[in-house]
Amino acid sequence: MTFRILKTFATSAAFAAALVAQPAVSQSFTVASKLPGKVHLLPATLETTQWGWFDNAQPPVLTIDSGDTVLMETMMHAHNQVVPGKTIEELKKLRTDHPGRGPHTLTGPIFVNGAEPGDVLKVKINRIVPRAYGTNFNIPGMFGQFPKEFQDGQVKYLYLDMERKVAEFLPGIEIPLRPFPGTLGVARAEPGRYSSVPPGEFGGNMDIRDLTEGTTFYVPVWVKGGLLWSGDSHAAQGNGEVNLTAIETAYKELNFTVQVLKNVKLDMPRIETSTHWVTMGFDKDLNLAWDAVKTQTVKFLGEQRKLGPEEASKLVSKVSDCRVSQVVNIKKGIHCMSSKDLKIKSIPERPMAETKDYFVTVSKDADANKAMDGASMAMIELVQQKKGLTRLDAYGLVSMAMDCRLGDMSGAHKSIHCLLPKSLWVSAKK
Repeated sequence: MTFRILKTFATSAAFAAALVAQPAVSQSFTVASKLPGKVHLLPATLETTQWGWFDNAQPPVLTIDSGDTVLMETMMHAHNQVVPGKTIEELKKLRTDHPGRGPHTLTGPIFVNGAEPGDVLKVKINRIVPRAYGTNFNIPGMFGQFPKEFQDGQVKYLYLDMERKVAEFLPGIEIPLRPFPGTLGVARAEPGRYSSVPPGEFGGNMDIRDLTEGTTFYVPVWVKGGLLWSGDSHAAQGNGEVNLTAIETAYKELNFTVQVLKNVKLDMPRIETSTHWVTMGFDKDLNLAWDAVKTQTVKFLGEQRKLGPEEASKLVSKVSDCRVSQVVNIKKGIHCMSSKDLKIKSIPERPMAETKDYFVTVSKDADANKAMDGASMAMIELVQQKKGLTRLDAYGLVSMAMDCRLGDMSGAHKSIHCLLPKSLWVSAKK
């Protein structure tokens, strides 16, 4: 096996400018490995990362062949400035001092030989190893689903216990860890520099928590070489990500294998898990995000089951389990999970009230945005009332662990059902 590693430098802040100016120098050496293809090591340094933007003119920091494997490092937000000890005031200043760019640090881009516009990149995620810590924060009055209601902010730093796969949020409250890259995507077709925040047909900041270790990401190629990036690394996230942040972390290892597919045509990304195919849609308006994901899901079900559009459309509400991915990335996201098992004829029932395992809040409105707002805020208030959490702790907890699911979207009123596992409260088991 041949490894390729970008040259790294022992450096301090005083050498940062010199580091940025250094070209990416590759070295190769051979070791035994069971990973597919050539194996490339890509550390996260100032010369291999960008803070908050994509640009299809950015020179690649690594070139690979189809079938190769990359072992990538990622950084925390703002070129590793979001680390334990930073106050919420300092985190807010990182955003206000740098308008127009996202907070994410993105490792890449990676040029894939043979990838041309119209092709598809198949990215199999083999392994994810996070750092030992993560963070969740609410920037006061600026971002998230409810900036007007939360003019105060806070930041929490959490230990990631990867042996037990939990993080303690508060005494007696543990969040299960399920790491996934919040951002994984290729360069967009349009020239110029664009914020890393909104997702799109290029993937990017999708924040779909099902893109975990063992899953495969399929993304259309828009420019020669694809130009693949990743960042916004998460240890866990709720469907909705309502306070803007998940458990934000960095990866010591994001291990993935990349293939160029010439015989697959996609206009939007898809995710393949061991049991489901995931389609997605994005828009500033959640109603239009639903229209977009429904179009993609109808297309997929038609391919999967060899059905016409009308027949496939009737199946979406029956066999596709649709969730609100996030509502905080300028473009809101909905993703639908369609089972590989064609014998499954229905999705899990949408509860209308509290169950043995979940706290449940439901909201209906002609506007899906208002339905999501209603269900989310009801859960934030419920956790305060039933469990005694502060407003900001409730906001943070539901951002990291709540699951907002689409209910009936066919009538005059659209329904959103938000669920929060009671199992988060581990002290209740004693």
